[in-house]
Amino acid sequence: MRKLIYGMNVTLDGYIAAVGDDIGWSGPPSEELFQWWLDQERASGLSLYGRKLWETMSSYWPTGDRQPNATPAEIEFARNWRDTPKVVFSSTIDKVDWNTRLVTGDAIAEITRLKAEDGAAMNIGGATLAGAAMRAGLIDEYVIAAHPVLVGSGTPFFTSLDSWVDLNRVETRTFPGGVVLSRYETRR
Repeated sequence: MRKLIYGMNVTLDGYIAAVGDDIGWSGPPSEELFQWWLDQERASGLSLYGRKLWETMSSYWPTGDRQPNATPAEIEFARNWRDTPKVVFSSTIDKVDWNTRLVTGDAIAEITRLKAEDGAAMNIGGATLAGAAMRAGLIDEYVIAAHPVLVGSGTPFFTSLDSWVDLNRVETRTFPGGVVLSRYETRR
């Protein structure tokens, strides 16, 4: 059975984006934090995206390795992003590319099916998609890279839940710029 991991950069008050889907608060990550995310992506066998995150990622990473000022880690991230199989869940787009499959039907049923397969861990991204998986009890691990900024409102990392989810902290690490990364496993 595959592990499902939900991880993102988050403001200290719990938002992945400020009002208007603004993610400018995170600024460019430190080299160490970027490398940490790259290592996580390399370990993933499949990436699951909601529409908004897919549009953000696919607007840059297919050619991110060809940007004039791309760092070696960014070059590797772009190559890994292209090579990693991806599934996009959306009922409003009709085409995806870059080693990606589109699912327009029941996301929870498909994620449950994918989790039952053998293979490397899967990453899930996008607040709406991850929120649905959270409510269905499908998330095995949460990764929160908390940035020292408050935005007041926007898109929250966590969704409303019907019941508590008990977690075990498995890692805490501080990165330059005061970013604190915490990793939690779901207690089952």
